[in-house]
Amino acid sequence: MRPPTNREDHPMTPPASTDGLPIDTLLRPDVVGPRIAEASGEDAWTDFSAELIAGGKSNLTFTLRSDAGELILRRPPTGELLPSAHDMGREARIQLGLASTDVPVAGIVLNETTGEDLGVPYYVMEKVVGHVIRDALPPGYAESDDDKAAMADAQIDAMVALHAVDQDAVGLGDLGRPEGYLERQLRRWLGQSEKASASVRADRLPELAARLGQDLPTSPSSRIIHGDYRMDNCVVDADDPGRIKAILDWELSTLGDPVADLAQTVLYWGDPDGPEVPLIPSLTTGPGWPGPQRLLDRYCSATGTDPAHMPWYLAFATFKFAAIAQGVATRSEAGDMAGQDFGDIGPQIRELVEYGHSILDSRKGTR
Repeated sequence: MRPPTNREDHPMTPPASTDGLPIDTLLRPDVVGPRIAEASGEDAWTDFSAELIAGGKSNLTFTLRSDAGELILRRPPTGELLPSAHDMGREARIQLGLASTDVPVAGIVLNETTGEDLGVPYYVMEKVVGHVIRDALPPGYAESDDDKAAMADAQIDAMVALHAVDQDAVGLGDLGRPEGYLERQLRRWLGQSEKASASVRADRLPELAARLGQDLPTSPSSRIIHGDYRMDNCVVDADDPGRIKAILDWELSTLGDPVADLAQTVLYWGDPDGPEVPLIPSLTTGPGWPGPQRLLDRYCSATGTDPAHMPWYLAFATFKFAAIAQGVATRSEAGDMAGQDFGDIGPQIRELVEYGHSILDSRKGTR
């Protein structure tokens, strides 16, 4: 595995591309099968079938099936790769490090970091059975308000468990740069926003960045943060909506400010009284779901976090995601998103930026 790099700055990447290649070419079962059999101790894995799992904006994820059961394989997409993106060894290393903690993660079966098998690194993990919920609940699932509240609580409790992990104790102390996280984030995403196409530019985004930079809070101790923690990156127990069985997609995980991680999750959760967040399913703003204040209160109560600076962090989350959404839309317009068209999200991005300003205005009592 190459030396650890800081992943906090990596923008949302284009969707995974197979370039029309057959699965046998992408996975080389004749090579990978024996490797899995050796790692798992199950000879049945020498002969497996594979299915590409739809969804995701970055790496290729496959379900592997054999007489021994099912596993999940993750590998980078085909084509030219960004230097800091698609680090499979890093994803697997994080999950291996967290396996001994209270953070729910899938077990790693094989972590191939040399690229000798497929020409790129890949890893294989256990398939965690449950629901991955995006824009709709499964029929008959979590129908009561209590179930929906339990889902919200479980999501926060898993985040609390993650932020409680001592990164040095689990061998992840070199996952990122612990100091200066917020300053670097402001610089990075402001720089990314300057590349946005005219259709999604937000005139007041630089002003929002400047206001945030003038009043930076003092970050708590640096912790492992997920970086993209939302409902559809979790596997929820099919029989118990209040239990998360695994957190997925650790591509953006790094060391950073845990309250910023929380604020991003709260933004993803959505607020029926706030603006629509572009690109993110808005399931949790519907009837019966608790509002974002429940998530904030539960996290602060569990961690002792002072909520006084929470408005700054929430405004920061709107700034950061507005810049991310600008990048996604700009690449889509350029034809670099494998045909995905997200429509005209410029108005939503500008509304999100205005919402960030309004949070800061309310904090200072000017509105």
